[in-house]
Order: sequence, then structure tokens, then C-alpha cells
Amino acid sequence: MKPMLNVALPKGRLGEKVYAMFEKAGFECPSIKENNRKLIFENETVGVRYFWVKPSDVAIYVERGAADIGVAGKDILLEYEPDIYELLDLDIGKCRMAVAAKEDFRDDPQNTLRVATKFSNIAQNYYASKGREIDIIHLNGSIEIAPILGLSDVIVDIVETGTTLKENNLKVFETIVPISARLIANKASYKFKSASIDAIVDSIRCQMESKDD
Repeated sequence: MKPMLNVALPKGRLGEKVYAMFEKAGFECPSIKENNRKLIFENETVGVRYFWVKPSDVAIYVERGAADIGVAGKDILLEYEPDIYELLDLDIGKCRMAVAAKEDFRDDPQNTLRVATKFSNIAQNYYASKGREIDIIHLNGSIEIAPILGLSDVIVDIVETGTTLKENNLKVFETIVPISARLIANKASYKFKSASIDAIVDSIRCQMESKDD
């Protein structure tokens, strides 16, 4: 019997898109499509076990070896810097990490810039590269209201369509980095299960190229 390949999929629409890619690559698992609340699904015939996890937790499962491979957003990889291999940009789940503020915001370099964000590491690194002194205010939700209530000067957050910003009279001032979903691997697993992992990488790469043609 083939050794099982453990795959951490992010819950939600992104995970469903990713599973479709794996299925096309020959790693199907029909039970994953059944309407139930199970979190783990396996197909011993092709040697694959999938499990749904919170998107921000995928990298932890992969780094610690509970999953051999998984799919995580570039934002998570930049923020937490897990010790994993980044194998492929899947070109889905696209958005950007940006600096936004009230429309009339003007940066005064004489003052420490107050930055509200859940991505403290990304914000820290970005402003350090510009030599800008900042005060990080770490928040976990509704970042947009921080500048409106005067808690911060700017926010650093993921921007997809920009609708939420517009509705709160905020606008993007700078893009820090484009974000998309990445296929990642546990370093030890990549050594021992490289044949299966490479087969998936090659197939997904082909699928992406044929879409571009």
C-alpha cells in the first residue's frame, strides 16, 4: 500500500478550488464531497488523506509535520515565517497587503506613525525597510474603524475589492505586497514523499499553464 500523503486544506471556497486541482492531479477522494461535518477524508487506493483546517492554521500543521503539504496564503507565510518549503504560487485567492487611511491623511515624518493591524510582523518589516518609526497597535478584527476613531493613523490589512474601505471613507495609500495562495510542504516530508508531492506540483503547474493558453 502507498504511504499516505497528508494534505491540509483551508476551509471554505479556496479549499474547494484547491481540492479540485488535487483531484485533477489524480489524488481524488470522493467522500470529501459528501454533505457532512467530517473534517478528515481518505482514499487509501491513491494514498491521500485530506483534512479541513482554519486557513491561518494550515502552515502550523505543515511546519509541525501533521500535514505533509497544504495551501496557505502568502500573508500567513510572511507574518509567521514558518520553517517550510514554498513549492508553488497557485495564482488563486488573490488580493494585496496594503496601507490604508482616511482620505485626507497626510504622513508627517516628524511624528511616530500609529499603525493598526493584525499583521504586526509584515507592518514592522515594511516600515523598517523605509526607516519609518512606528507604533504598532495589534488588533484582531474590524481594523477599519481604528483610524476613524483616532486610534491609529493608518491600517495595514488585506485588501480584496476595496469596498469595505470605501464604505468607511478610507483609501489605499500604498501596496506592500501582492498576496495569493501557495502550495507548501513540510521539509522532512518533502524528502521522504517527494515522488507524490512532485507529481502534484507538476500536475497543478500543467493545469495552470493550460489555463493560460
